[in-house]
Amino acid sequence: MIVQFLVLLGEAKTPEQVTAELESLVGSYGFDFYSLLIQPLPQLNLQRSILAAEWPANWTELYTQRKYSLIDPTLRWLRLAQRPFRWKDALLTLKADPHRQRMKRMLQEAARHGLHDGYLFPVHGRNGLVGSFAVGGNPVDLSPAEISLFDAAAKAVFWKLLELRHKADIFENAPLSDVQLTRREMEITLLLANGLTSNEIAKELDISSHTVDWYINGLHEKLGANNRQHLIALAFRLALIA
Repeated sequence: MIVQFLVLLGEAKTPEQVTAELESLVGSYGFDFYSLLIQPLPQLNLQRSILAAEWPANWTELYTQRKYSLIDPTLRWLRLAQRPFRWKDALLTLKADPHRQRMKRMLQEAARHGLHDGYLFPVHGRNGLVGSFAVGGNPVDLSPAEISLFDAAAKAVFWKLLELRHKADIFENAPLSDVQLTRREMEITLLLANGLTSNEIAKELDISSHTVDWYINGLHEKLGANNRQHLIALAFRLALIA
């Protein structure tokens, strides 16, 4: 089915055709909902926006009203993930997070709106994370091969819609940052951006607070930051985190 979708995607001439084929694909695998998003790119002054979506009624409004984006475990893991992942696995991965109970309540509320489980597929470009594709609803067990095919479909449909909407050049010509963070530096910067203290970060990553401070001092020097708030702002501006 996905291979056929990729063929039809290549032949599509309008965003409406792409969306129709995407909805057909999602439904054929038993998923009720999906979203294809552009992730924030501060250096291009781009906010998170929707390319295509079919989400439960009132869920988006509730998500925004309760500021779930601050504690959404799938969104937190998306910022670090290099590969697709299942929603429920994101919460397991963040088991030491100080906001874990709020995360669980958010997922319970999502389930009441029909979002019981799903998968998230990151889309990366020249400067890291540029988009994401989510499918969800009732639990569906995808095989590893199906996950890989969905991952290919996510990337293809993301760039196809950008192309048809004449936005692809914005991403493809985005300026590259000369600064690169290690995985540990990225983890610490993300946790700082989420408001955690050195002690909380140490607990989250199972390292000492002294080690956390050592990394933060190194990040200050690497980015030329004056303090932690400045560090976070620079990391967003350079698209080192999203």
